[in-house]
Amino acid sequence: MSLALSLTRYRRLIMLLMVIALVLIAVEMTGLREQLSVSFLREQLEANPVSGAIVFIVVFVVGNLIQLPGWIFLVAAILALGTVMGGMVTYMAAVTSCLVTFALVRGLGGNALREINNPWAKKILARLDTHPVRSVTVLRMLFQTMPALNYTLALSGVPLRPYVIGTLLGLPFPITLYCLFFDRILLLLPIG
Repeated sequence: MSLALSLTRYRRLIMLLMVIALVLIAVEMTGLREQLSVSFLREQLEANPVSGAIVFIVVFVVGNLIQLPGWIFLVAAILALGTVMGGMVTYMAAVTSCLVTFALVRGLGGNALREINNPWAKKILARLDTHPVRSVTVLRMLFQTMPALNYTLALSGVPLRPYVIGTLLGLPFPITLYCLFFDRILLLLPIG
């Protein structure tokens, strides 16, 4: 296969990689990367819960796009808002982040994984097609908002509705477990 044909075939994936690179560069050049910390997020949430929650959600979305782990956001929310409210705000941010990532990646990359001519990949996609809601729910329970999962599901061709339902159903269980875990850890640490 010639280079020109390869580039044409994978142009959507190349565009997606370029956009992700631009987001990373923008985050780095604006200094936002230094602001993505538990203390910054906690300050935002404590200063004003409404505007802080909006900032929290936006930062969670950007953080998810640039591969930051979600536990940073959850810890900040628990410290600022308590276990229950922190968990709820994190759930809203996680769902929003998954949906924004899905829309962005699907819009740029389309169903690129469907073009892979590999029997193993085709078998996985067939299973996803057979039980999309169950598959997304289980994947969310296991991998939560992991950026690689978001990108893979968006590029897999799974329809939006099963993606949304599976995300809504799959995230509460792990977020609740993490909330309880971090709540217990924070009780043992002298963090004020």
